[in-house]
Amino acid sequence: MLANSPSVKDATAKSWVDEVARITKPREVIWLDGSKSQYQELIDVAVGMGTLIPLNPQKRPRSYLARSHPRDVARMEDRTFVCTPTEAEAGPNNNWREPKSMREKLLDVFSECMQGRVMYVIPFVMGPVGSPFSRAGLQVTDAPYVAASMTIMTRVAPAAFDEIAAKHGFVRAWHSVGAPLAEGETSDSWPHNDSVYVAHFPQESTVMSFGSGYGGNALLAKKCFALRLASYSARAEGWLAEHMLIVKVTDPEGNEHYLTGAFPSACGKTNLAMMRSHLPGWQVQTIGDDIAWIHVGDDGRLWAINPESGFFGVAPGTSPKTNPVAIEMLASDTIFTNTALTADGDVWWEGLTDEPPSDLIDWRGAAWSPDSGRPAAHPNARFTVATSRCSEIAPEWNSPAGVPISAMLVGGRRPDTVPLVNESLSWEHGVFLGASMSSAQTAAAEGEVGVVRRDPFAMLPFCGYDLAQYWQHWLEIPRIAAAKTGLSIEEVRQQLPKIFQVNWFQVDEEGRFIWPGFAENLKIVIWALQRAAGSASADSTPLGLRPPLDEASLVSGEVSTSDLETLLAVDVPKWSLEADRISEYFETFGNEVPAELGAQLQALRSRLAKNPT
Repeated sequence: MLANSPSVKDATAKSWVDEVARITKPREVIWLDGSKSQYQELIDVAVGMGTLIPLNPQKRPRSYLARSHPRDVARMEDRTFVCTPTEAEAGPNNNWREPKSMREKLLDVFSECMQGRVMYVIPFVMGPVGSPFSRAGLQVTDAPYVAASMTIMTRVAPAAFDEIAAKHGFVRAWHSVGAPLAEGETSDSWPHNDSVYVAHFPQESTVMSFGSGYGGNALLAKKCFALRLASYSARAEGWLAEHMLIVKVTDPEGNEHYLTGAFPSACGKTNLAMMRSHLPGWQVQTIGDDIAWIHVGDDGRLWAINPESGFFGVAPGTSPKTNPVAIEMLASDTIFTNTALTADGDVWWEGLTDEPPSDLIDWRGAAWSPDSGRPAAHPNARFTVATSRCSEIAPEWNSPAGVPISAMLVGGRRPDTVPLVNESLSWEHGVFLGASMSSAQTAAAEGEVGVVRRDPFAMLPFCGYDLAQYWQHWLEIPRIAAAKTGLSIEEVRQQLPKIFQVNWFQVDEEGRFIWPGFAENLKIVIWALQRAAGSASADSTPLGLRPPLDEASLVSGEVSTSDLETLLAVDVPKWSLEADRISEYFETFGNEVPAELGAQLQALRSRLAKNPT
């Protein structure tokens, strides 16, 4: 019998929950309604378990710290699976499993896995309620930390059932920490299971996650639904589900511009999304910091919505200098995970202040000092906070229609080779820049930090199907837009966003970042928007187009003319090697790589050959 079960308008939804409960055997089933009182009940349960530590209410009101198990601290890409009918459809970028056998395996591990625990049923909407672009889902979980975090990150409300009824379907999200309790047994503060599975069944709109309680492994509306499952649906339906921030920029004349940016996790997306303008007359406002669902509008432009309602950001490196908006936002009503704890009951992480406070407790719960030889906060420590807490949120963030995109940025963390900014020569060239994107790996995913890997459009861990087919889908956007609007391909091209490759992370021989980044990145954003509007000049390079070297607006007290020359330079020998590496990467996808990308690579080689120095 379901406790406090709402009036579910879709019988399939209730039937599915009944089925999961029969398999997992929880001691109680509680349906969430998204209310503040119920959120506080979840918090209180998590505090009682020891999962959440209340912070000092004078220092950080209504805020809490969680310490995860040391083996449950990031995305587990090697335990993340895509279960499509054929391995070719999943592509070499995904870990493929045959759907029937994987479902049988997971039904076995989910059997009685919630025994002794409460199963929370979370009805949620991704995107503004009532938007034609929104999608609904139901997640079940036996972790109150996950249920509380989902209440922040998604629109949890009975309105989800209206969305389910209106759109005749929903995403089914199974989650369990995989730690059943015997009668009388008490729970660990961070229950988990060493056998982790995060499995996606795109054709069934289902994701099943077992064993991990952390981040994208457990908040299944985020990467699992909003990217892996959504990207699969987007290809079939003619739209894009992207790992992109969305920003609004208003110029001194009051003109409003919108851009997206694809950056791997922990490469400054949140800092860019929450940038506070330091330039007179310019205003920057946040729409989203992580995911964009992008559709072709009736006018032929690309329109984007942010499907989320909260921020799950990386804490280390966030400071009053790098992101003052975030620091203000985190002053209250936040769940922190794997940060350090101060003696007076507040949180701390590397980069928050120049010097650490004394008597810190590290993210594992042990005493810490600067001589400890280990970080106080985990490098992937996180904050979870509602969008409504952001002082610079744009009113359009919740617009059902979304916002029209003028420019797209793609970029990663490269210490050399990739210039500060490079404008694509065409839509197809822009897709090539996104498809060949690379970045030094960060602590947001398992793997060796600092190793450079290809991360096309920052979607390597998140694309729900073969990346080569994903690139082809990007290349087909002009045709899709023309078919929808009746415009010619050339008319559509005039409407599509310009695509720019950026790299804030070049270093000199001493390891110093040459470009100051953070608020200074607005200068690059402005040049890109002015280029999109046809009001800024550019110089040609073998890579594309760049700002003129005498562009005064890019030079400041921190960036000399010689620095700017270095930042915008094209090192032909390095780029010849880069072209070889891109070719090698494309070869891993065999004959599936679109011919157009091969042509773009050849065109790059030709331009490099004509400019040997």
